[in-house]
Amino acid sequence: MATYEKLIAKINKGNNNAFRELYGTDATALKANAKRYTDLLKTFEKKFGKKDVEFYTSPGRTEIGGNHTDHNWGRVLAGAVNLDNVAVAGRNNTNTIRIFSEGYPQFKVDLSSLKPVKNEKYTSAALVRGICSRFKEQGFLIGGFDACIDGGVPKGSGLSSSASFEVLIGGILNDLFNKGKVSPIQNALIGQYSENNYFGKPCGLMDQTACAMGGLITIDFKDPSKPVVKKVNFDFVATGFSLVITDTGGNHADLNDEYASLPSDMKAVAAQLKAKVLRQVTLDQVLQSIPKIRSKVGDRAILRAIHFQGDNQRVVEQVGALEKKNFKSFLKMVVDSGFSSYMYNQNIFPVNNVKEQGVSLALALSELILKGEGAWRVHGGGFAGTIQAFVPKKLLKKYVSTLEHVYGKGACRILFIRHQGTGKVKL
Repeated sequence: MATYEKLIAKINKGNNNAFRELYGTDATALKANAKRYTDLLKTFEKKFGKKDVEFYTSPGRTEIGGNHTDHNWGRVLAGAVNLDNVAVAGRNNTNTIRIFSEGYPQFKVDLSSLKPVKNEKYTSAALVRGICSRFKEQGFLIGGFDACIDGGVPKGSGLSSSASFEVLIGGILNDLFNKGKVSPIQNALIGQYSENNYFGKPCGLMDQTACAMGGLITIDFKDPSKPVVKKVNFDFVATGFSLVITDTGGNHADLNDEYASLPSDMKAVAAQLKAKVLRQVTLDQVLQSIPKIRSKVGDRAILRAIHFQGDNQRVVEQVGALEKKNFKSFLKMVVDSGFSSYMYNQNIFPVNNVKEQGVSLALALSELILKGEGAWRVHGGGFAGTIQAFVPKKLLKKYVSTLEHVYGKGACRILFIRHQGTGKVKL
């Protein structure tokens, strides 16, 4: 643990190797993060007093390949990004965790009871309690600590702020009480468990794993109880391309039925082929069965099954292209994945509101600017929200100005894939 004075000296107004690894080399970004960290220290002192503490970071994540494949036990390609949640935390020698995040009420979790609390459902306290419960169940140590968190992964950005928060709490517990014995995969699984069983939201494992591990990863969910996670050795920064996530707006509130229809359509096709999920059947089996099952599952379900099979295989080919440093081939497959989502998976706009097509329009504008030069696709769940683009440096200014002309200043976030996952900031 370090004193305030030592931490501020090491931050050094952003001029340090740890910050350059996490946030890039832009001087403005480094200074902004230095202020962010020092402000967080000041907030911690106001809330909890002066004590020895450490900084912890947990990145957001971006889905790069495998759109809506994980829920049918498929493959995904994902990466950690340079937007992160940061915490300053230290032990408090009690049996209580106290957390303050700017813009939210301070809360505490008494560790004497780790069973789910009904009125905590859908709250951060439920996540913390669930994480601590699972740590203890798996033989790891827990204890009281104080933390102030700066949420640099915006909610609703499609960059998985909730998963980032979950593994950040796991990262703090891992460092403060377990000497780093909890692996990134274990931390991710614990976060998923808490979200499913304490927070009350069913979710896959892609988000937590990408945030916990950092860099580029591919995950194979063929056995969902034991997902196979592999790091992809590729230096994204060296390509000179920027990853741009654009928020197209739109309301997610009425989209629950749309999201639910995606796995249910895919599983309906699998069921007709005597399987549980589409990963257990082949594309040939789907194609051969079309005349028999169209009337039972509908044409949209068949199209979504075709998307699954294509995108699931495409992840393998994307990883192969990256490992061979064939970035041009990779970009083409990103575009192919995007078109598959549009034409077959049909998660670009809701069928009950065809006049509002923010995602569709953003994809059209992206193609007009980037065709033959970059790549673009829907990002995450779809229907509303964000798109993803890989933009070469020479087109970055034009791309951002064109998209923000339509969606407003600040709609585009210029990012890169960062190597470090969740853990202590080693200043």
